[in-house]
Amino acid sequence: MDTLAFIPSPSSGEILLGPVPLRGYAFCIILGVFIAVWLGGKRWTARGGQPGTVADIAVWAVPFGLAGGRLYHVVTDYQLYFGEGRNWVDAFKIWEGGLGIWGAISLGAVGAWIGCRRRGIPLPAYADAIAPGIALAQAVGRWGNWFNQELFGRPTDLPWAVRIDPENRPPESLDLATYHPTFLYESLWCVGVALLVIWADRRFRLGHGRAFALYVAAYTVGRFWIEYMRVDEAHEIWGLRLNNWTSIAVFLGAVVYIVLSARLRPGREDVVEPRAEKTAGDGGTGDDGTGDDDGTGDAGDGGSGKGEDAAKDESAGNGGGRPASAGR
Repeated sequence: MDTLAFIPSPSSGEILLGPVPLRGYAFCIILGVFIAVWLGGKRWTARGGQPGTVADIAVWAVPFGLAGGRLYHVVTDYQLYFGEGRNWVDAFKIWEGGLGIWGAISLGAVGAWIGCRRRGIPLPAYADAIAPGIALAQAVGRWGNWFNQELFGRPTDLPWAVRIDPENRPPESLDLATYHPTFLYESLWCVGVALLVIWADRRFRLGHGRAFALYVAAYTVGRFWIEYMRVDEAHEIWGLRLNNWTSIAVFLGAVVYIVLSARLRPGREDVVEPRAEKTAGDGGTGDDGTGDDDGTGDAGDGGSGKGEDAAKDESAGNGGGRPASAGR
């Protein structure tokens, strides 16, 4: 197979940061996490939340997500670690690649739920804010597969094919050097998913978890056809790879959630973070009820004390005073 042009694979799976070597796969995952937290934080504050909340909850969500992603991979590809001639210790070498997005999202959601519960925040609102960032994190993280020369597709001579070194090629095609860069396809698809969610969220004011469900549904559509192209070893059921079936099930679940949620809880949450709302309310009280002309006392009294004359007016039924809660 003659290929006129192709994407070269890295000569090494490591990036040298000065004297410190960093696995390319790990670098892509870390960079993706930072992007997700950054974009999620901007979206969260735009919805009325406090700065720093997304990062605080990510402290719970990210470790849970990494553990879930690795666990899903090890369970569904157990033969790579517990088969004959394999070393089970390799199951803990996460830097060598092997994270399942289904496990990462599932267990990451558990971590996010813990973080949200500690701050009194509804998980669906947080999920809506972070959804496009997760898609972009996946787009960046997929380039870790490029560094590891793994999870590519069938052989091809297209000009954007990726060249794979002989030691990383499938046994049945050792004489073929170029393959479909499925990591690139999924990366571009995830960028499109992020843009779709951002647009739909602005256009339809998605709330109560529907922006996150849209991300899930859109991602699974792309994952289905990309997974179908891959040639790495995988369990199959009725001729389809396990991840194809998972994509179908998750897609249907996401669509059902969008439909039912729109009927039961239309619109978007008015308050996403109670603490932020309380702070805004307290600030408004100090601004509205502190003028001496109203007879409500000095600002140093917290805006709730009444002057002596105002108290007399109230008792006389003139209505000169105003309850401190009126400005909340």
